[in-house]
Amino acid sequence: MTPNHQEPPKTFLPQHGHYRQLRVYQVTEMIYDITFYFTQHYLQKVDRTIDQMVQAARSGKQNIAEGNQAAATSSETEIKLTNVA
Repeated sequence: MTPNHQEPPKTFLPQHGHYRQLRVYQVTEMIYDITFYFTQHYLQKVDRTIDQMVQAARSGKQNIAEGNQAAATSSETEIKLTNVA
């Protein structure tokens, strides 16, 4: 190691929070946007299917975000939540 080079500080818990740059998160955002648009324009407003479709698309995004936050304490939880998404 050179004298001018410093190692990053070691932390007890790994860093997290950059899930928005993940390709999988960006795809789930597109799926949510397309689902929302489709349900608003092509299904009748009284159809319960609208709520189910939008909630399912939203949960994909949320599971990735929550899994990323859980990565700080549990890799197993991160993997499970990302897999659910």
